[in-house]
Amino acid sequence: MIEKLVIANRGEIALRIQRACRELGIKTVAVHSEADRDLKHVRLADESVCIGPASSAGSYLQIPSIISAAEITDAVAIHPGYGFLSENADFAERVEESGFIFVGPKPETIRLMGDKITAIEAMRAAGVPCVPGSDGPLSDDKQQTLRLAHDIGYPVIIKASGGGGGRGMRVVHSEAALLNAIALTRAEAGATFGNDTVYMEKYLQNPRHIEFQVMADTHGNAIHLGERDCSMQRRHQKVVEEAPAPEITAELRSRIGERCAEACRQIGYRGAGTFEFLYENGEFYFIEMNTRVQVEHPVTELITGVDIVKEQLLIADGKKLTYAQSDIKIHGHAIECRINAEDAVSFIPSPGEITRLHVPGGPGIRVDTHIYAGYRVPPYYDSMIGKLIAHGENRNSAIARMRTALSEMVIDGIKTNIPLHQEIMKDQKFITGGANIHYLEKKLGL
Repeated sequence: MIEKLVIANRGEIALRIQRACRELGIKTVAVHSEADRDLKHVRLADESVCIGPASSAGSYLQIPSIISAAEITDAVAIHPGYGFLSENADFAERVEESGFIFVGPKPETIRLMGDKITAIEAMRAAGVPCVPGSDGPLSDDKQQTLRLAHDIGYPVIIKASGGGGGRGMRVVHSEAALLNAIALTRAEAGATFGNDTVYMEKYLQNPRHIEFQVMADTHGNAIHLGERDCSMQRRHQKVVEEAPAPEITAELRSRIGERCAEACRQIGYRGAGTFEFLYENGEFYFIEMNTRVQVEHPVTELITGVDIVKEQLLIADGKKLTYAQSDIKIHGHAIECRINAEDAVSFIPSPGEITRLHVPGGPGIRVDTHIYAGYRVPPYYDSMIGKLIAHGENRNSAIARMRTALSEMVIDGIKTNIPLHQEIMKDQKFITGGANIHYLEKKLGL
């Protein structure tokens, strides 16, 4: 088994990785910025190494510093978590070239799926349904581009090949606005991602965001763990996630899930990953693959009983998948609320000291968080400070348990978005299920 591992991340996911390591008997090294000396996982780690100042650019994004931390502590593996360097192919390559195990896919796989155009090409080859579009980068031939948009049908969306997180995309509703939108997106993509390649897709107007969790080992085995609905979003950022997705039948789950698993086999995927789709009028359309563990992985863990992070570690160690597809059964329903240190109305971040903390409990309740009373939330990073997850025998039970848990959760000293989650859990459209990705923003008047 891997004897010692560097956790190249912070916050709740770093603590989550650490707990999985401790269960497996793996020693952990916590790398941290100067601002994160008091993080819970840093205090609990076997060893810790400060890798730079508070800014991410000077610490958590510094590849040489992270690899040096692994070298001086005699670690043998590095887990990137999510965010930061988790989908950086150069980082994965440097880790492996330095003789360490990267807990994630191979560098070439990250590159393949990190470029939206090559990812779509690979998915089409594997039989995964994709959004109608340019099937490749847009050329400089303006007349050809105009004809293509006409054939696809307006509205269309222009996307940066190297984009993500809601950046590098523009919706175009008419031919008159098309060429200017392409030029603006190219310029933005070049400045932001260092890659000005763009492509075109049909813009789906009322889709849901549904994603499939997959796991694959180095022995040619791949499975899916069902789907999650992540349609409750604000500015392309997920707010509430749930599994399984409302209205998705077992037959449809099996059909799309198996295509995702087969795609993993074809591209030689390794570890945990997520296929993200837009779903509209009974049809799935692939949009991208996340080559890492997802923030919302707990809802899948609760309905399947699979410890996704532990499986990541076992796969990285060369083991075969613990489960076959026939072992995966869906039990009940789970909902996750992302708890952020921010104003629930203005969404302005609210860093500061947590003066009092009470986390809820009871049947079916799980809280993934790194905070504690006396902890000071820094202003330098993402505002998410935890995840509240409720599991029940069915969706109504999960919602009821989430309402109770939200009412019991106390975080004093800073503002949080708990009031927003309480409002969502009472919203009739959410209760009914099947809201599209625009619903929450319209509800909030954004």
